[in-house]
Amino acid sequence: MEVDISIAAEHLFHIGSFFITNSFLVGVMVSAMLVGLFLLVVKKKTIVPSRSQSLVEVMIEGALHTIEDVMQDKNQARRAFPLIFTIFVFVLLSNWIGLLPGVGTIGLIHDAEGHKTLIPFLRSTSADLNFTLGLSLSVMIVVQFVGIVSLGLWGYGKKFLVSPFQKPYIIGTFVGLLEIVSEVAKIVSFTFRLFGNVFAGEVLLTTMLHLIPYFLPLPFLALEVLAGLIQATVFAMLATVFMKMAMTEAQH
Repeated sequence: MEVDISIAAEHLFHIGSFFITNSFLVGVMVSAMLVGLFLLVVKKKTIVPSRSQSLVEVMIEGALHTIEDVMQDKNQARRAFPLIFTIFVFVLLSNWIGLLPGVGTIGLIHDAEGHKTLIPFLRSTSADLNFTLGLSLSVMIVVQFVGIVSLGLWGYGKKFLVSPFQKPYIIGTFVGLLEIVSEVAKIVSFTFRLFGNVFAGEVLLTTMLHLIPYFLPLPFLALEVLAGLIQATVFAMLATVFMKMAMTEAQH
């Protein structure tokens, strides 16, 4: 039996015309895990914090200070923090859940062209191009919205459009077009950076597990744990930088 390595997420079942994929199932699990975890922390919070509460507070304070250092504005950082921190934790857990035993190796047997392949029940959401594209689009839409709210429609639009009475008009128009291309490139970069690194890591681990299934994959597993953390951090930090850039006037 072979393990089918597919770029697209595999369909498990459908509800009406809506197909449930293995990556979507993991996304729902991670979301429920995060909601349950933070509800538990909030419910059990005390004036004298327990060890688990202290750990959560240290994580939140460290993330907030990092965002403040990037944005150089406490008010902006506090407004952006819920979104940025949620993205970081969700992407981090999505990256790491693909490294758990059974993820990608337990599933349904499928006959394809005369040989049997395995369709796994679970697959990391970050290894699904649809998820990384959807997340990237969502972040960039929020970035545009934040820029418009902070600078006003015309104030933000001056990054892309130049008044005919402004000199030099031709150069300004060319720079504006480059800014539009840059915004599109950010979506592409966001999407393929996260997807490519996580998907390549899972393919590497799957290959190592089939070659030598015991001790050889351990160093690669440790490397992927670190890579998952780095990718989540990079994604969150870039979202913070883009948000700050959107709130900065064009001449600056």
